[in-house]
Amino acid sequence: MKDFKVLKFLDKFKDFFEKIGVDYYLMRKILQLKFIMDGRRVPTAISGSSKKKKENKDENNFIKSLWVYGLIGIIMVPITCFGKNFIFQMSFVFGILMFMIMTSLISDFSSVLLDIRDRNIIGSKPINSKTLSMAKTIHVLVYMFFITIAICGPALIASLVSQGILFFIIFLFEIILMDLFIVVLTALLYLLILKFFDGEKLKDIINYIQIILSISIAIGYQLIGRLFSFVNLSMVFTPKWWQYFIIPMWFGAPFEMVLHRNYNIHFIVFSVLAIVVPVLSIIIYIKLIPAFERNLQKLNDNSGKVKGENKKLLNLVSKIVCFNKEERTFFRFASDMMKNEREFKLKVYPSLGFSLIFPFIFMLNDLKGKGWAEIASSKMYLNIYFCALLLPTAVMMIKYSGKYKGAWIYKIIPNKNVCNIFKGTLKAFIVRLLLPVYLIESVIFMFIFGVKIFPDLILVFLNIMLFTVLCFRITKKSLPFSEEFGVSQGSEGLMAIPLMIILGFLAFIHYKYTFVHYGVYVYIGIMLIVNIILWKKSFNISLEKLNN
Repeated sequence: MKDFKVLKFLDKFKDFFEKIGVDYYLMRKILQLKFIMDGRRVPTAISGSSKKKKENKDENNFIKSLWVYGLIGIIMVPITCFGKNFIFQMSFVFGILMFMIMTSLISDFSSVLLDIRDRNIIGSKPINSKTLSMAKTIHVLVYMFFITIAICGPALIASLVSQGILFFIIFLFEIILMDLFIVVLTALLYLLILKFFDGEKLKDIINYIQIILSISIAIGYQLIGRLFSFVNLSMVFTPKWWQYFIIPMWFGAPFEMVLHRNYNIHFIVFSVLAIVVPVLSIIIYIKLIPAFERNLQKLNDNSGKVKGENKKLLNLVSKIVCFNKEERTFFRFASDMMKNEREFKLKVYPSLGFSLIFPFIFMLNDLKGKGWAEIASSKMYLNIYFCALLLPTAVMMIKYSGKYKGAWIYKIIPNKNVCNIFKGTLKAFIVRLLLPVYLIESVIFMFIFGVKIFPDLILVFLNIMLFTVLCFRITKKSLPFSEEFGVSQGSEGLMAIPLMIILGFLAFIHYKYTFVHYGVYVYIGIMLIVNIILWKKSFNISLEKLNN
């Protein structure tokens, strides 16, 4: 069986693992098997859909895809290297890092932390829960560390040259602490949820917590820039009590304290928190591992009362948005899959959090320099286009399912044109996921900007409908829920970048039309016609052509 360098590195800590009650030999075997099985795993952020060839099946596609994160991480190089205001620079860097790492963790690796298959398969063997849970945690930590190094690798190398060896050592040490803290904190949060809920309700609550967590990350990231004021062409830090809850500040303070010898009491406390809290959280987690594994079994409990969805309402909606019986059938099928497919929700629901909060974040950025009256009279209501951020990810993820083996049903359908399958599925996504977000934000925006923006909101929705079709046309097509999660290559996710540019272009045209007399109404008429044509023509794909 293939050995891995990371396992050889872990061998150095064998005594530590055995001291905390972990059977190191068994943990190593479990990790070895997991890494071999991970050969086809690719993170959601860059996942595509083409399957690996058999001759390459042992290659870890995840590792090959890390260069994409490296490209993203280049933006941190100038922030890290230019200037000596370390508390500002490094708080900002760790804010970006934590934002990206937490986003990756809750979208890609929550399903690993909450995986109950290990316990069902291995739990019947003579292996203690601490060993099993530690293997699972280290499995996630290894990948999170690879992602982190890929993101901040360029900044790490550049800092060694520009800021010196001591800066580099502090940076690397804090990256390790940050990864440990993020993974353990997420696991402890899930443990808290598992303790108080069970059955189907628990699965739903975990999804809602992911949305809340996504929103919290986005808001916390925005708070970092507000910790400093711009005075005489330099950033000035003004201590406030609430700053102790802004975690990136903890990791920025040691640079200021060690390298600038600034022993301000606030920097000392921040630095202590950066070390003590992660270490303390690890100790607490190790103590609570048996409880975590016990409570994880609640995910198997379907005995609790589950409030059934009103089928009459679903049928009524399907009759309104779908135009034939076959399309309505796949609308209801896709709607049920999105409601019940736990792994799909674990990967897509975090995007809902960002879609909910992003339109308001960019508006709040201007609130400091402008009053509500000035904002209400502006065209900032066009920020609502940011609610379509979840579209590229969701459209790409619709093809995946944990129950993908049931896709044989497509082979026996009498009509070999899959137009109605795709139409019904995309309409189910719009009604179940996108429309609730859009309606909530529309109500809030009308409260802020007035009812006068109602025609603009109609136009925005038509543009989002067009954007949905464009996402479908540009991304690689596969039958809905027909592929296994993670059996993919890392190219398609890059399409999210040009798709975001297209969305921005649609918003820009909308903005221009607002200066034309009755321009919005003219644009509504144009987009209505364009949508009718594209929704009619874009899905004419035969099943045979799709399989090829």
